Amino acid sequence: MNTEERKTFAERVGRKQLIAIAAVLALGAGAGALILRSAPAKPEAAGHSEAAGHGDGEHHEEGGHKEEGHKEAKAGEDHDHSHGEAKGHGDKEHHAEEGKGEAKSASGEAKVEEKSAAHKEDEEKIAFTDEQVKAADISVESAGPARIKLSLQLPGEIKFNEDRTAHVVPRVAGVVDSVSANLGQEVRRGQVLAVLSSPGLSEQRSELQSAQRRLELARTTYEREKKLWEEKISPQQDYLQAEQAMQEARIAVANANQKLLALGATPGSSALGRYELRAPFDGMVVEKHISLGESVGEAVNVFTISDLSTVWAEISVAANNLNLVRIGEPVKIRSTAFDQTATGKVSYVGSLIGAQTRTATARVTLTNPERIWRPGLFVNVELVASETEAPVTVAADAVQTVEDKPTVFLRVPGGFMPQHVQTGRSDGRRVEIVGGLKPGAAYAAGGSFVVKSQQGKSSATHTH
Repeated sequence: MNTEERKTFAERVGRKQLIAIAAVLALGAGAGALILRSAPAKPEAAGHSEAAGHGDGEHHEEGGHKEEGHKEAKAGEDHDHSHGEAKGHGDKEHHAEEGKGEAKSASGEAKVEEKSAAHKEDEEKIAFTDEQVKAADISVESAGPARIKLSLQLPGEIKFNEDRTAHVVPRVAGVVDSVSANLGQEVRRGQVLAVLSSPGLSEQRSELQSAQRRLELARTTYEREKKLWEEKISPQQDYLQAEQAMQEARIAVANANQKLLALGATPGSSALGRYELRAPFDGMVVEKHISLGESVGEAVNVFTISDLSTVWAEISVAANNLNLVRIGEPVKIRSTAFDQTATGKVSYVGSLIGAQTRTATARVTLTNPERIWRPGLFVNVELVASETEAPVTVAADAVQTVEDKPTVFLRVPGGFMPQHVQTGRSDGRRVEIVGGLKPGAAYAAGGSFVVKSQQGKSSATHTH
């Protein structure tokens, strides 16, 4: 084609038509590329058939296209079927893998928890070898049942045993000649405490001596008249009168003796006015109100003697507790001033309630051989209010406070483990455990404070 023809063609077609043709060609190329990318590889027969179709004419071309489309559809179905099987197989394997993964994860978590618990136990355990336990004098016991006795605490005061306390009073008036007993002195029965000079006593002794002399004279007269009557010299009447006079003189002597004995004076004293004050029984001089040269009356308490080998513990019992305090009930007496205890039994319970105090008085008789319980000392009286059986108990010394909680140290291999517990009733010797401890569990009883102190040292070391 020459230059003129080209120009004519360009002028006929036009620039816009050229642009449109280029766009159509570009779109066709893109669509073909997409079809080739999505379609599977075509067999060689299809290629040859397509070529033959092109050579034979349009009819063959259409047949080739139909056959090719049929093959492509079949290939697509086969592809989809195989893809579905592969996908199903893949899903099963995927689920199986997930199950194995979950099992491994659970096992791993359990192992981690076991390791964590073991690590925690190692941290909390207080290391103690058998030799250390023996050297520290730590006793190990087993938790078990026991009877818990709930006690009632009542206030009391030590007082003199009034059955063994005497107020020494002179029975005649006189002047003090001597005093041989001092305050706080132990005295024996019949021991002279003081001597008084008494005019009244002198008269009593004089009367006794006169009666004794009259008795001697009457006895002599009686013996003479009896002899004369037996010899038929004197009449019987004289003999009977002499006998009567002798009996009267004898009664007068006995009366004078009884008066002196009633005054507490010895009849045969050489000093007529000497009056001796004597101790009525063994005891201690707890009061003294007499001095040398003092004039005392016949109703003055000059000495108080008390046998302190036994004392009374008087208890104040409120009305709501009277049913718990019974005669013969065993009690424990504890001093509020020093560490001393004693046991006794209730010997008396008052039947009246005081108008001011609204309490009744009960009494316990205590033996006091060492004179420890002194009158005036305040005490606490403990008696059993109730007694019950507890299934799980430990020794009272075994319960320690750790982290503001009651704790018992359990015996484990290689040491002890702190165990927080819930405590119940206690009688001072045993403590009921209502939670946190099983029967038969071995624990540190005596010496548990040593374990607690070792725990404190271990905690300080870990913190550091």
